[in-house]
Amino acid sequence: MTAAEILPVDRATIESVAAGVHADPHAVLGPHPHAGGVTVRVLRPLASSVAVRYRLEAPTRRAPDGWAEIQLAHEHEGVWAGVLPVADVPAYRVVAAYGEGDARTSVVRDDPYRFLPTLGEVDLHLIGEGRHEMLWRVLGAHVHRYDAWGDTVTGTAFAVWAPRARAVRIKADFNDWDGREHPMRTLGSSGVWELFVPDVGSGTRYKFVVLGADGVWREKADPMAAYAEVPPDTASIVHESSYEWGDEEWLRRRAHDQAEGRGHVARPMAIYEVHLGSWRRGLTYEQLAEQLPSYVSDLGFTHVELMPVMQHPFGGSWGYHVTSYYAPDSRFGDPDGLRLLIDRLHQAGVGVILDWVPGHFATDEWALARFDGAPLYEDPNPQRGWHKEWGSHIFDFGNPPVRNFLYANAVYWLEEFHADGLRVDGVASMLYLDYARDPGEWSPNVHGGHENLEAVQFLQEMNATVYRRVPGILTIAEESTSWPGVTRPTSAGGLGFGFKWNMGWMHDTLGYIGRDPVHRAHHHHDMTFSLTYAWSENYVLPLSHDEVVHGKGSLLRKAPGDRWRQLATLRAYLAFMWAHPGKQLLFMGSEFGQESEWAESRELDWWLLDLPDHRGVQQAVRDINTRYRETPALWALDDDPAGFRWLQADDAGGNVLAFARLDGRDVEEPGAALVSVTNFAAMPHERYRLGFPAPGVWDEVLNTDAVGYAGSGVGNLGAVEVEPAPHAGHPASAEVTLPPLATVWFRLRG
Repeated sequence: MTAAEILPVDRATIESVAAGVHADPHAVLGPHPHAGGVTVRVLRPLASSVAVRYRLEAPTRRAPDGWAEIQLAHEHEGVWAGVLPVADVPAYRVVAAYGEGDARTSVVRDDPYRFLPTLGEVDLHLIGEGRHEMLWRVLGAHVHRYDAWGDTVTGTAFAVWAPRARAVRIKADFNDWDGREHPMRTLGSSGVWELFVPDVGSGTRYKFVVLGADGVWREKADPMAAYAEVPPDTASIVHESSYEWGDEEWLRRRAHDQAEGRGHVARPMAIYEVHLGSWRRGLTYEQLAEQLPSYVSDLGFTHVELMPVMQHPFGGSWGYHVTSYYAPDSRFGDPDGLRLLIDRLHQAGVGVILDWVPGHFATDEWALARFDGAPLYEDPNPQRGWHKEWGSHIFDFGNPPVRNFLYANAVYWLEEFHADGLRVDGVASMLYLDYARDPGEWSPNVHGGHENLEAVQFLQEMNATVYRRVPGILTIAEESTSWPGVTRPTSAGGLGFGFKWNMGWMHDTLGYIGRDPVHRAHHHHDMTFSLTYAWSENYVLPLSHDEVVHGKGSLLRKAPGDRWRQLATLRAYLAFMWAHPGKQLLFMGSEFGQESEWAESRELDWWLLDLPDHRGVQQAVRDINTRYRETPALWALDDDPAGFRWLQADDAGGNVLAFARLDGRDVEEPGAALVSVTNFAAMPHERYRLGFPAPGVWDEVLNTDAVGYAGSGVGNLGAVEVEPAPHAGHPASAEVTLPPLATVWFRLRG
């Protein structure tokens, strides 16, 4: 055959392929059968010669190994073409030579343009409608295996959504970071660009080079990347997980509890919030997997909440300015390292909640911002698309594929990493169009209100999806306003969260303990007000990282007085918190009285545990968690006012608060009730008459002033005899001793 018999392509098309701007390079490149042969075109812009080595149906004298070779002719700007003298497309490889003379080298590679798309029509349809719940399985970079032409070909399938792009290329390790050799094809009207690259596997670094609608080429990290380089480097990395999970029993029990109707509201939940980079400095996921589970389980916490582990370039954002939503933070290792950490936590009996940030994203030009040359992930309306307070972009919640990107991301962390829940950051900022905006900086919705109706739809869609798909998980909203129905089911018009952070409780109670005891009498309502709305939502009581940064000081140093008073107040406050209706969240370090304000650049003050008084705080937290988990009265009716009864709410002058927690059984049954009494005065109260739910011997099961906690040792000698003497509307009472700056728990003896 001669060069004249090459299947012709018009000059303009060849030029567009050579320039990398042809939307369907597979229509020109690769094998194309026609009468009498198969035309093969390849793109090798820097090659000095190109050949195709192809497999014959049977060996010949000239090709005893069954492979023949023809030279291709150079057509235009790196496009080479030739005809294979066969009727059907054979297996073949491209042999490109670079350089001249002694510097000449040859590179043999498979041809990406001989393979069919890796996405099917159903996938493309669901992506277009914004309804692909497993989006990460089809977009991004995935090691893929083809059975083709008698071979098993392994490579990586790349796919990216860029609907307004004019062209997309891949630059990577496999092409010396010259994207001209690997233009991608667009798949119909889906906005998806795709290319399968043979012989590319896990560990390969890559980026997309996107020609935007504005005619500008931009290098972009993969929005769906499963792995990324360690900052400040920004490339995405192909990652094929090889992790074998060992938490089958945990997942089975989690799903069983849900099926049996034992939701999280009716179970104990004490959450330890962790910033992985500063818990202990310099640890990898693997090292954290050796240390964190045993520490948390020893202290009796039921869950950890990990501050965002999604890839973020600026460590000072603590993970709240995300660039790669599907990639774990590579500072600590690869994605399987995070899987190991979560697996080990599960095996230690500790659930894992991940902080998740769907409300806004980082502005870095190599990431999501203006991804295809115009606002794509961000709302194009600056009144909705720019977060004035945080200096970041806001997602376009009105765009179904963008909502799909986010809610599929929620499913991804729960399914692929076995997370038990998501704590959703900044929900209030999503719900209101006028959040952090002055008059004139926002426009009302179609009904004239300030609610962001599209964001509401997204949150409902996300919650409904994850609760349906992943048995036994939970979602938690950081929502600081009075938005109704945050934890109401979506079927009843609510947002569908499992829990909501009780920011009002946090603000009021921290304000109270920050005052000198002599002034607390004038602010007693700060400690009682939360009980007027405690059952309006399912609440988590948060003492989070936000309360120990930016000049706020540590939790310990919020309390006035000398160090003894500060430590005593901290112990008393934590026991009061654990007895209050709602679940608990405590930021790392507070469990042993962290002295300095938290900073992400240094680890916790572990040296404090060499001091008996700080070890005492840690022991108190350990015992609080133990008593809490073994006492259903403290959690079984968290969502029901029948599980709470004031015993003393009005003693403002004495700084005393007392209440009973109930598990729904007869209060005269042992363990059916727990009485919590807190004395926030700096002096003890002797012979303090207190009402009780029932007569009998009530054991002092916790006293935060115990000598073992470095307290003063004031107490009730282990128990009080409660008489059937009515007091303040209660059927029984006793004279008790209330230690200074302390909480005491009593439980009816069996």
